Amino acid sequence: MVPSVADVLAMPVVRAGEPEVVGGGSLARPVRWVHVSELADVAQLLVGGELILTTGQAMSHGDAATEEYLTALAAAGVSGLVVELGGYVPALSSRVAATADALGLPLIALHRLTRFVEITEAVHRVIVAEQYAELEFARTVHETFTELSVRRAALAEIVQTAAHMLDAAVVLEDLTHRVLALTARHASTSTLLENWETTSRLLPDDWDAVAVGPHTQRWGRLLLRSDGVPTVRARMVLERAAQTLTLHRMIEKDRFGLHRQAQTGLIDDMVNGRLHERDARARAAALGLARRAAYVPLAVDVAAAAETDPVAGQRRAVGILDAVTHGLGLAKMTALAVADQGDRIAMILALPRTDEPDEKLAAVCTAILGEVRRVDGVRRVVIGAGAASDSLLDTAHELPHAAHVAEVALSLGSSAPRPFYRSGDVRLRGLLSLIRDEPGVQRFAETELSALLRYDLRHDADLTRTLRQFLDLAGNKTQLARRLSVSRPTLYERLARIERILDIDLGDGESRTSLHTALLIRDLTAADRP
Repeated sequence: MVPSVADVLAMPVVRAGEPEVVGGGSLARPVRWVHVSELADVAQLLVGGELILTTGQAMSHGDAATEEYLTALAAAGVSGLVVELGGYVPALSSRVAATADALGLPLIALHRLTRFVEITEAVHRVIVAEQYAELEFARTVHETFTELSVRRAALAEIVQTAAHMLDAAVVLEDLTHRVLALTARHASTSTLLENWETTSRLLPDDWDAVAVGPHTQRWGRLLLRSDGVPTVRARMVLERAAQTLTLHRMIEKDRFGLHRQAQTGLIDDMVNGRLHERDARARAAALGLARRAAYVPLAVDVAAAAETDPVAGQRRAVGILDAVTHGLGLAKMTALAVADQGDRIAMILALPRTDEPDEKLAAVCTAILGEVRRVDGVRRVVIGAGAASDSLLDTAHELPHAAHVAEVALSLGSSAPRPFYRSGDVRLRGLLSLIRDEPGVQRFAETELSALLRYDLRHDADLTRTLRQFLDLAGNKTQLARRLSVSRPTLYERLARIERILDIDLGDGESRTSLHTALLIRDLTAADRP
């Protein structure tokens, strides 16, 4: 920032002249340059912003001439007039002071002889240094945002970079005043976002804000929340950041991409402990999540046709997320929804507080399931749910649990589907899914079943299927014979053969439990294979 008249008067070389402010306007006027002149008509040579140093020769012809001289300088837009008293002007009269006051022109008298060249050198040194600093700052801004553009930095990093450069809070919002990204400085996130939509809508026209997006397709605003940043620097940084964000959006080519990335960034910050509860709630509310609700961790998992084309796979993943969002809209609910692994969607649902929360949750999940089933390639879809909580951070940490429940529920088959599954619904299969990759667990399943599996392979038989259905029906042979469409003697012969091959007694409860457990482990392991 260029020095002001007050800054110049505070310099030692000027203080040595014993300056006295005789009259005029604000000393906060910027000094663009210092000019020494004794010409009475110097005003016609000026462009504005100069601080004039004079011994007063042009003011030695009486008060009328002096008034005319001051009027011309004020009209030229000078920052101020410094008069060295002595040779030409022994003192400045009250009439001259009144004229300066009327014109709003700072008028300063120097009571001691001063070398003007020392003043000009000192002030110009500051001005040139400041100009160089501004050039360096502009170069840094250009290089920094160019680098962010080249490596396609995330929008949160772009906003954070702008905030750090200006040492002030910066907020990126969409056209509906939802906050897509922000970096708070010198204030908490919750304080910054308190009543954000109202605050944003009522900002004055001269507020530091820059539109984001192509001229004909604006999609957001970048706002500076600080009063202490030079306007020129702020405008420069915000405009470069806006250009980088615009390029980022054009590359993404997804009209919902920024809002979804903002949700992903928020959940990541919560899971990794980078936010306090109050700040997390403020950011979530700014993204549209309802306040004063119970938060439920959900995971939507699908069984879909194998897709070898990565582009088509990505398109399906986007379609599933679109379907989840549409289902939430149909149910008139709000949630933070992000893509997790593969085709899985992780969600934090804001569930209204009611006397029957499970009924409300079932209605929401039913709407989501109906929409996801419409996506091409989706054969089956399930939703895993964790426990409701008043804490947004606790809910975020329970998302892996909901994902585990959904993964296990997907392996249960399509019999008696539910709107959502909890850990109690997956029971033993849920426990086994946690430990199925342990070598000891895999060894157990192999030991229990290997003889029967080898027999089926060598004899082109399907005794493993018979065993599985026998165990599923809790050993009810009548129902099993009816399901397999075989006679009872044929069924008894098959079961006896299984007992001989495995060297076990199917009437023994522990043997049945071991075999059933081994089959569940085999199912879970097979589900992991491509």
